This record gives sequence, C-alpha cells and structure tokens, in this order.
Amino acid sequence: MSDKVFIFDTTLRDGEQSPGATMNLQEKVRLARQLEKLGVDIIEAGFPAASQGDFEAVQNIARAVKNCQVAGLARAVQRDIQTAWDAVKEAEDPRIHTFIATSDIHLEYKLRKTREQVLEMTKEAVSFASSLCPTVEFSAEDASRSDWDFLVQVVDVAIKAGAKVINIPDTVGYAQPQEFGRLIKYLLEKVPDSDKAIFSVHCHNDLGLAVANTLAAIEAGARQAEVTISGIGERAGNAALEEVIMALCVRKDYYNLDTNIVTEQIFPSCRLLSMIIGQPIPPYKPIVGANAFAHESGIHQDGVLKHRQTYEIMTPESIGKTSSDLVIGKHSGRHALKQKLDELGYTLEEEQINQVFAAVKRLADKKKQVYDEDVEAVVLEEIFRIPDKYELIYLYCTAISDDKASPSAALKMKVDGEEKQEATFGVGPIDAVFNTICRLTERNPKLLRYSVNAITGGTDAQGEVTVRLEENGVTAVGRAADADIIVASAKAYINALNRLAKKEREKRVNVE
Repeated sequence: MSDKVFIFDTTLRDGEQSPGATMNLQEKVRLARQLEKLGVDIIEAGFPAASQGDFEAVQNIARAVKNCQVAGLARAVQRDIQTAWDAVKEAEDPRIHTFIATSDIHLEYKLRKTREQVLEMTKEAVSFASSLCPTVEFSAEDASRSDWDFLVQVVDVAIKAGAKVINIPDTVGYAQPQEFGRLIKYLLEKVPDSDKAIFSVHCHNDLGLAVANTLAAIEAGARQAEVTISGIGERAGNAALEEVIMALCVRKDYYNLDTNIVTEQIFPSCRLLSMIIGQPIPPYKPIVGANAFAHESGIHQDGVLKHRQTYEIMTPESIGKTSSDLVIGKHSGRHALKQKLDELGYTLEEEQINQVFAAVKRLADKKKQVYDEDVEAVVLEEIFRIPDKYELIYLYCTAISDDKASPSAALKMKVDGEEKQEATFGVGPIDAVFNTICRLTERNPKLLRYSVNAITGGTDAQGEVTVRLEENGVTAVGRAADADIIVASAKAYINALNRLAKKEREKRVNVE
C-alpha cells in the first residue's frame, strides 16, 4: 500500500457553500494559486453545472493552475458530466468527480430510485466520464449511512466502469472514528478490484469528528483526504486541511505517511482565505488560531522558556506563522514593497504594484506601522475586487448624537458610471452611512450581519468590516478594510451591493 496520502482540497467547491464564504472569480483564482503553492494534489474548483458563474470559475482555474489536478463536480447524469468536462478539459491534469447517493434514506426520499437503478446510473455515469477524462473519481454520497454490502456493489461497479478514485463520504458527519475506519477496511477487503483504485474520504464536522474520522480512515488504508482550508463548508464544515496535515506531520512516528503539502504555506493559506471571505480566524482554532502558540500559565511559560517542546508539539515557523515585523513605512520604496509582495505570494503586474504602492503610502500616513496583514488587506482591496457597479468617491460623517441632532452622513458615489451625492441621518454614524448608500443606489437590502475585526494590534490598526445583506431572496457578503472604521463600513456595504448586483446578473443569464 502506498505511503503517500493525496490531498484533495475542496475549499472552492464545498467550502464556498458555507454561508458567507462566497468568492468572486478573481478571488477563486487567487486562492487556487495559493493552494497550488501549498502543494495540494487536487483542487476541486467547483460544480460547473450549478451556474454559468461556477462554470467560468472552474474553467479559469483549470487554465491558471499548472502543478496540480483540477476537478469539476458533476451529478451522475450525462449533462452534468459533459459540462464538468467542458470546464476542466484545458487543465494540465483534469479530473471529473461524479457522485450519486447510496443510502436507503436518500434513495427513498431524494432520488426515488431503487438500488438496481442506482447501480445502473453509476455504471453509465462513470463509463461516460471515463470516455472523456483520463481520471474519474466516483463518490457514494452518504456512504456512512449506507448498507455496507450494497456499498461494495456500487464501488465494484464504479471501478469496473473506469473510476480511478473511490470517495467514501461521511456526508452528514454521522460516523464515529472507529466505525468509519472499519468501513474503509471492509471495503478494501470486500471490493474485488479495490487495488485498482485509490480510496478517498470526505468527512463533515456535524459532530466535531471530521478530522478524527479522516485520520481513522487513513490509518485503515484510505490514501486520499478531501479537506478544506480552516474546515469551512456546509453546516458545521469539513475536515480542516491544516489539522489533518499537522496530525500526519507531528505524529509521523505513528502514521509513517507523507504528503506533498508545504507546511510553511499553511498559515498564509488560512490567512488569505480569512481575508477573502471576511471571516477572522477564531483565536482558539487549532494550528492557526492566535492562541495556538500562546502561553499564559506561569508553569507553561517557565517550561517553554526552558525548552519549547515541553508545551509545544510544533513550531509557529513550521506552519509559516512568523512575527509581523514592520515592512513598509512612509520612506520605503517600490523595491521593498515588491520584495514583500513576493514573500507574501503575490505576483502582480507593474501597474498593479504602483497601485498598491500608492495605497500603502496613504496608509503609512495614517498609522505608525504597516504590517504584512495591512499589505495583504491593501492588495485585496485595490486589486482583487469585482468590477464596481457602485463606487465610493467621497464620505463625510458626523457622529454627534444628542437631543437636538442625530448623526448624519454625506456621500458621493458612482452608480453605473454616473456621479451622485446624497446626505441623510441615522441612529448612529454607521446607520447614517448605510441609509445614504441605500438612497444613492435605490436599493433597500436587509442587513443580516455586521462585524468588525482589527487586522493587527494597536490603536491605529486597520479595521476590517464584514457585512451580509439580503434582498429579494439573494444574499451576499461584502468586506473591506480601512484605517477609518466608518469608511471601511461604507466600502464593505458597497462591496456587498456589488456582489448582489453580480448575482442578479448571473441569475438572469441562467434563466435566459
């Protein structure tokens, strides 16, 4: 049996289905390039048949990524499979990932199919996919709640039809580690041609066991792990890439298995995802949280000072988490900025570097120290944003509130290329700003979420604002960063409106 575990990252597909984790095309390509740098073996870029936007994202990632496989998801129907192939066929190494449910509850209530029909659909789907693509993965959805002997039949049919990878998902996070390990071992022993395919697992975290189940399956013989950065995904999320990888690394003595992951790129990858989706990394998050390498107890501090391994089983440097030293100041030059951008993994055109340089200089005028996180926020703000239907030009806000006056905001914006200005009041300065934006754009979305996070330490830290809006049944998340929290709030709100507008356009295209 191979001593290598293949890492299949589904952040851009399953991860993006997490509420608030929607990304635009540029952001998806940017994250895909970071995943490539991280060393994942397969990137599941999306579900091409889901929408035109998803198709274009998968297609663009397939063209951009050179050093790892790019997969497109498809239901076990010919139209989906053909669409997935059309999206990934330009990849250096394409993969079609097709699936069908196998549990009795899914067969009865969702598919309304018999077991015999599912076996036939599996055969037809995998055969068709294999006629198009050299590598086909087959997933038995809800495998952990399926009859084990029927699962043997389905997997056997899929392998005989040409599947090179068999995925056994714990779709609803139902399995227990020992039970899931036994299931993988059972399939490896009972499926006649199990040696002709790589067995994979895709675990959800509904009971907090996604990583434990993944590791149990790997110990039992699975050789592909389907994971996401920071564990984002449907409901409670997926198995977290960083936790699975560092478990295999730290306990190499136990597993004796290897991966292609460059562990020093783990923290930069998690940080990039956090900044793209506007959701901060929780401080208690294993491996990458702010407290993961913090020691407050006097006993712990004493032990670490004497020998780090007394209370640290890995180093911050091993995951790419280094101190944020001052990188750019008012007197820094373009060369210093370019070098820092290279260190952070950003490859920008000269014009883009100039754009970032000007924005960093403006920021350096406002705060004492500019850190790596500040530079990344500027890059995401200035470069990796969707084309604006709505754009902020000018903002003035009064925050005074007493019995005689209410906070007010005056804004000038571009709306579809036309400059407009408006002023109005609110119960607070943020409310006044949002009310004014609504008047200017002639929209009235419901604010579902508003959160503020300091990008770095210090009273002069940039504020990163995330808002989630809903209008006419469509939701969108917007994020922005600025040294002025009111400006950051305005930009985040406008960013969310731009995403709403983009979703509405895509919806109209799909209907047409």
